Amino acid sequence: MESTKKLIILVDDNPANLRIGKNVLSEKYTVATAPSAAKLFKLLDNNRPDLILLDIDMPVMDGYNTIELLKSRQNTKDIPVIFLSGMTDPVNEEKGRTLGAVDYVTKPFDPSLLFSCIEKYI
Repeated sequence: MESTKKLIILVDDNPANLRIGKNVLSEKYTVATAPSAAKLFKLLDNNRPDLILLDIDMPVMDGYNTIELLKSRQNTKDIPVIFLSGMTDPVNEEKGRTLGAVDYVTKPFDPSLLFSCIEKYI
């Protein structure tokens, strides 16, 4: 029953990361992908995800600016956001959590760890 799966939006500017993430996550979730923050906000016009996986290092609007905008809007402020990033410096994780991320997972990710992390929030 496809309709009972939780919806996750995966935001990353790298097409390979989107493809890998979608392939892994589709085992348990309905996954929509967005190659930019602009596409994420377009998806949010008509979709209410259960969780957003957000890359930090993206052109135009990075993940930090994206989460600030998400948390400032009434209709998106309560959606859990997990940063999924190649940035491994603890300063990046601390900044992400300060801005409202519920968790931080580094890429390349271990699928079982990512599933475990997601399950805590949806």
